[in-house]
Amino acid sequence: MARVFMSYAREDRDRVEQIASGLESRGDEVWWDHQIHGGSRFAEQIDRALRESDAVVVLWSHASIASAWVLDEAAEGRDSSKLVPVLLDDCRPPLGYRQYQCVDLTGWQEGTVPGLLGEAIDQLAGVAARPSASAGRHKQRTTICVLPFANMSGDAEQEYFSDGITEDVITDLSKVSALSVIARNTSFTFKSKAVDVAQLCRQLGATHVLEGSVRKAGNRVRITAQLIDGAAGDHCWAERWDRDLGDIFALQDEISMAVVAAVRLKLLPEEKKAIRQRGTNSSDAYNLYLMARQQYASGNQGDPRRDEAIIRLCSKAVEIDPNYARAWAMIGLSETSLHFRFGRAGTNGLEAAERALALDPELAEPHTVKARQLYELGRHDEAIREVEAALELDPDSYEVNLGAGYLYFREHRYAEAIDRYAIAAAAMESDYHSSGTLLSCCLAIGDSYGADRAARMTLSRAELALAQDQNNGSAIGFAVVALAVLGEMQRAREWIDRAILLDPDNMNMRYNFACALLLHSGEKEAAMDLMEPVISSTTETWLNHIELDPDLDALRGEPRFRAMIEAARRREPAL
Repeated sequence: MARVFMSYAREDRDRVEQIASGLESRGDEVWWDHQIHGGSRFAEQIDRALRESDAVVVLWSHASIASAWVLDEAAEGRDSSKLVPVLLDDCRPPLGYRQYQCVDLTGWQEGTVPGLLGEAIDQLAGVAARPSASAGRHKQRTTICVLPFANMSGDAEQEYFSDGITEDVITDLSKVSALSVIARNTSFTFKSKAVDVAQLCRQLGATHVLEGSVRKAGNRVRITAQLIDGAAGDHCWAERWDRDLGDIFALQDEISMAVVAAVRLKLLPEEKKAIRQRGTNSSDAYNLYLMARQQYASGNQGDPRRDEAIIRLCSKAVEIDPNYARAWAMIGLSETSLHFRFGRAGTNGLEAAERALALDPELAEPHTVKARQLYELGRHDEAIREVEAALELDPDSYEVNLGAGYLYFREHRYAEAIDRYAIAAAAMESDYHSSGTLLSCCLAIGDSYGADRAARMTLSRAELALAQDQNNGSAIGFAVVALAVLGEMQRAREWIDRAILLDPDNMNMRYNFACALLLHSGEKEAAMDLMEPVISSTTETWLNHIELDPDLDALRGEPRFRAMIEAARRREPAL
């Protein structure tokens, strides 16, 4: 009847065997019985099985939610609109999957095929499913998936603006208590993909899909939007606006109000007020902030000029609107990077973060600045509590998950770091840094399968970044590590040789090149040649990072490496 791929944790094998047996007895072809130990030799076989399946059944349990490869396979199922989530015990699905309606098997008795699971698989496979006994008893709550608005400006550099519009519409609709809105991190996984609306609604448990486009040219903006009924496939409402850029906030309000009216919901007075509340009333400040945020996600992270540019953009934004909390928070993040990563004297970002919190106590991002400050002071437990407070405030925030992933990485809590970097990577498709560090975390726990997936994502994203800026040393560095993981060492060496000739003083790039050589060809001397100028010029923060990075473990016992570290520790003025 259907080709089923089952993703599970080894600890749940006995229960999985019973479920698979039941599905096979009704005629389904089930791919399930290969226990994955992280060996890269399984990657092609798993990819093929995922591609050829009609349904990807992910069995959530306390064991599987901690598995990087289960999360990876779940993402494949979600992105291909084939996900069938199943609860095996009383766990909560991980972030990014909690809005999906799960088949509940927590009280399932072995020996029979779970009926609801069979029905879900039949729907995906296009098989006529038997009507549920509970069908028609309850009216489904209105649930909307807002797909990323397409950038129609003819300029890839304007992508930040269309993404920002989409995020704000999601935020506005989420303020309506009678409406359920699919999380941004989930809806953005469908960006630039052809979507079958009916199938997507079945997968996400959504009743409606909102899609649209943005065309920005000078001081004019054109936005189109349409709301589609997921069951009928009909357009409930569609509209086009041509406005001055200064009207962008009123335009966003109109979109949200039109959607609410189209699904026949009534807004409470406080909800109307909440929708109209913006971080700023200045369209110019808003545009500058969106530009800065794009730089934060995809700029050259090994170059202080990235952070300097972000600070310039956001400083102009707060000059226009001194009460723009998000712009102050972004200043804090970049000042923190300049201070700890590049040893920049003066402000360390804390003042800007405190200013942001004074303006908006519910803003999550400033807490990641405070967490980093605490961590660098050696107050690690307090830092973790601070970043966990940020996650409570906004579990889907790109900046918060990126900051949390970094602290967990520093603490060698790799499974938790993997979760955070995976969410950050899903939140920003242009971000090669999160997927690249996710790759390192997978290698650290011996998950070669997860590393293979992360490497492919990192290489694809880094190549896109390099198409925009061929001198982006950070992107080159992550791309070389990805190439090495994928077994393309000859290509990786060519990239290394060319990049070192073009930009020999790019320390972030050298660092990643050394990691690539160590991990995949064991070239210790070449790696130390690359690392020597890095260590001799690094800050205390990055020296601490070097001493704990698992990618450099092969050098720990090398006298030359230890001598470089000790010389850096003795250097005056003190690091």
